[in-house]
Amino acid sequence: MSEIEGGCNCGVVRYRLSADPIAVAVCHCANCRRQSGSAFSVNVIVAEGAMTLTGDLATYEDSDTESGQPVLRQFCATCGSPIRSLSAASPKVAIVKAGTADEPGRFEPAIHVWTSTALPWVEIPANLPQFPRNPG
Repeated sequence: MSEIEGGCNCGVVRYRLSADPIAVAVCHCANCRRQSGSAFSVNVIVAEGAMTLTGDLATYEDSDTESGQPVLRQFCATCGSPIRSLSAASPKVAIVKAGTADEPGRFEPAIHVWTSTALPWVEIPANLPQFPRNPG
């Protein structure tokens, strides 16, 4: 896959991913639902060092996690668009919100996590791996 670029709603934050995604995952946990403002969050997981950013990010430290380790949920300080999450439990990856990519259609989900809390009307494709919580 070629370089991936994206950014926030107002254009103040821009990013570039210089490596292929490790995975594209749909998360159904309540925290990701709240951050995305939707039924789930589609996440592009990349090596943290492969992501470069410009612009001002604000950070919310989410300590309501299964591991007990915080997740830094980062968003544009101007328009509030969620951009990425950095998890202390997985410090070598960046979890980028797929909808912020310039070409989000490139990211077909390969896995669904936290299906135990998926909304009852969400249909998860039977052919994809599913985990009730985080895969272990």
